[in-house]
Amino acid sequence: MSALPYSHSLTFCGVLSESKRIINAHSRHFLALSVFFLLPLSFSLIIFPTLHAAFSHPNPIIFYTSRFIRFDPTLPDDDDDEGDLKFFVFHLVYGLFVFLASLFGVSTISYSTFHGFYGRPVKLVSSFKSVLYSFLPMVATVVVAKVLLCLIAMAFGLSAGLLLKGLDMVGVEVDYDSVYFMVLAIIFAVVVGLVMLWVQVNWVLAPVVVVVESRWGYGPLRRSAELVKGMRGVALSILLFFSLLIGCLVGGCSTFLLHVGVAGGWWSWAVILQMVISSGFATVLLLQSVAAGVVLYMYCKALHGELAFEIAEEFAQDYVSLPFDKEKVPHVVYVV
Repeated sequence: MSALPYSHSLTFCGVLSESKRIINAHSRHFLALSVFFLLPLSFSLIIFPTLHAAFSHPNPIIFYTSRFIRFDPTLPDDDDDEGDLKFFVFHLVYGLFVFLASLFGVSTISYSTFHGFYGRPVKLVSSFKSVLYSFLPMVATVVVAKVLLCLIAMAFGLSAGLLLKGLDMVGVEVDYDSVYFMVLAIIFAVVVGLVMLWVQVNWVLAPVVVVVESRWGYGPLRRSAELVKGMRGVALSILLFFSLLIGCLVGGCSTFLLHVGVAGGWWSWAVILQMVISSGFATVLLLQSVAAGVVLYMYCKALHGELAFEIAEEFAQDYVSLPFDKEKVPHVVYVV
């Protein structure tokens, strides 16, 4: 069996086009999954800062300032412990909700997109059942990924601390207020950010690997790094494209609600319309990003010659053409 690409045109636009085609082919199915999981997630992300400020303190600026500098001239000292407890519980419940909604959404949509790629029928019951098989593996993978990211950050922090300590031991005085130190600190922060971004690009396929290949822990991370070789540019484009769009949309809308929505009244038509429209756009972007990740996974397998046998089994033909958009991805597999 061999895979012979006529041209390497597995591009960013090809991924978006194919993911859009799959979503449109099963529009009602993906609409239902989005309403169940992604819409509440999008709405919560947009409304969270406003809810936090409204339930915790009538003045958002004073509230957030008091939380970070531990001083609020409008509140007595006796309420500080109770306020901190509410602050912690609120964030804990919200973080758990976001984690579960994200996990369920990614699992079900990845499962449906994978089967939709082959043209198989997709059903809500089957998508919901996929969560039962991927929940614990996904949790284990997330924990391993977070631990590794923390270790990488700690390694950089320890290296910087040892460097400063070494300079101090040899008698070199470091002026922490100097321009040179600030420039070096900025360069160091940029290097750390680039390393973290490189790690995220290598792990971009890990959620799909968990759902499709039933792996867990470090396995999906290593598998993703292997598959994404040769497609890191496309993976980086997808990651930055959706991250920036979703981040700007959610950040801008939540800031608007925090500073304008509360003052204008919770039930004003402008505020309600803004929340509905922004939540809808964020939901569409989240759906497209998850589907694009699955399509990228399939393209990476095709590039590495792993998809030909699966296509052969699926369609039982001697000569198999991958179900890509022919105009975007002219990729043919010969099965011997």
